[in-house]
Amino acid sequence: MKLKFINLGIFLLLLTSCGGKKETGLKEKQAIQIKGSDTMINLCQAWAEAFMKKYPKAFVAVTGGGSGTGIAALIDGTCDIAESSRKMKEGEIILANQRKILPVEFTVALDGIVVVVHPANPISELTIEQLAGIFTGKIANWKEIGGKDAEIVALSREVNSGTHIYFKEHILKGKEEFAPSVLLMPSSQAIADEITQNQNAIGYYGMGYLSPKQKAIAIAKDNKGPYVLPLIENVVNGTYQISRPLLMYTNGQPQGLVKEFIDFVLGDEGQGIVKQQDFVPITLSETKKIKN
Repeated sequence: MKLKFINLGIFLLLLTSCGGKKETGLKEKQAIQIKGSDTMINLCQAWAEAFMKKYPKAFVAVTGGGSGTGIAALIDGTCDIAESSRKMKEGEIILANQRKILPVEFTVALDGIVVVVHPANPISELTIEQLAGIFTGKIANWKEIGGKDAEIVALSREVNSGTHIYFKEHILKGKEEFAPSVLLMPSSQAIADEITQNQNAIGYYGMGYLSPKQKAIAIAKDNKGPYVLPLIENVVNGTYQISRPLLMYTNGQPQGLVKEFIDFVLGDEGQGIVKQQDFVPITLSETKKIKN
């Protein structure tokens, strides 16, 4: 009986010791919830995997749903970081402030929106005006722009997508709506998959999704050219017409593990992952490190 009490005491001592010991190097949060942009989800998952190797006891959960979904989650206080392929709207910032949320923005990468068709499609160049015509339904057949006699199947992201909003603002100029015939797809991967099997389809997504199964279209401001492909150098020098920053938002200046994660993303290793994922790294001069 005495031996049993001794063993029980040792067990309780070990249990208390293990439970009370805090992991060194991790302050405040031991887990991070990231939510938002479908464009950024593969990139953010790659960041998360690399970060968790560096901090084995940390856990970083990444989910998509669109930029609007991520921003809404930040406003609701249900995520630590919102990832977004567009800037927060004025109304979203007002709502956030009403709920005592103070969004802080970080540019974490650059992106070119790639317009894609099936590799068998003979069309390789389009102007902004032609693109607008296709997605508003004014151009309905490929033969109208030098292609074969076939109905155009236009694919767009859903309205909650930051990519959808950016495309509407910069291609449709925010004044026109997508045609009712445009198919709204739930993800960038869904657009990529449909383009792969449909020779009459055209769609758009972030450049990190481009594969040999789709053909990128060269874009020009007008028919005078030049027609420019969505290459890293063209996004960096501003010659590609449809490029944008990729963003992260936090509630106030990040602290603890959230700060560690964003510093990792903005550092050399994190920006190396940006390039590996076929997005455009930000330059060192643009890196917004968080001050201690």
